[in-house]
Amino acid sequence: MGDYRQLAEIHDDHGVIRVVEAGDYRFLEFGDEVEQSCSYRPDPAWLEYDYTRAMLLGALLPARCERALFLGLGGGSLTMACLKWLPLRAAEAVELRPAVPALAREFMGLADDPRLQIRIGDARSQLAECAPADVIFLDLYTDTGPAAAHIAWGFLQACRARLRPGGWLVINQWSATDGKPLGAPLLRGLFRHSYWECPVCEGNVILYVPADEAQTLNPAALRERARSLETRLGYSLEGYVAHLRPAS
Repeated sequence: MGDYRQLAEIHDDHGVIRVVEAGDYRFLEFGDEVEQSCSYRPDPAWLEYDYTRAMLLGALLPARCERALFLGLGGGSLTMACLKWLPLRAAEAVELRPAVPALAREFMGLADDPRLQIRIGDARSQLAECAPADVIFLDLYTDTGPAAAHIAWGFLQACRARLRPGGWLVINQWSATDGKPLGAPLLRGLFRHSYWECPVCEGNVILYVPADEAQTLNPAALRERARSLETRLGYSLEGYVAHLRPAS
């Protein structure tokens, strides 16, 4: 990718935020060079990371995906991809740090889109103000790892309750040393094993949680939807469908 050069550095109450560039790629970093987001300058909707592609797959699970909620904006690549490739009528994003969306717009290619509303604040307090969504993406990370909300029983319950009928909660979860998601016993107890997992090469595990326990994940139908999108995406989603596993 070439040599890195720093484009911006901001200090706020939570620490340091940097934007660095290497060739056609720009990276949003928290703290001591902890990479949070990657943007491909020729196409900011391009998803470079496996975990973001696996999260996009989750947006193909609802029969309809007209409203999306992003808990954690970061550089905005997943948001841009969803706005570009999904039939979204509206989207909301909640971001804790005011500098993040400003940097995303200036350096990471986050475009102004009339469908997108960005809220600044803690997702735990902002969630009740957000409209119910067909897909909710939970991706709250700091420079030390996932926020406590990722394994907070009440907050996860509230996220699920904010889904529209037939909706799905998609969680970017850290994995433990045994390859299971962080907080696996809590997740199994809360969601009663009625969710699916997709491990990705970055070491994370993407979780797909239905709004209702009666909802099922149909790999064949999901694969068909993914294939219809792949020709436009420019990369395959097949590997993520193949790695889907029921929670155990």
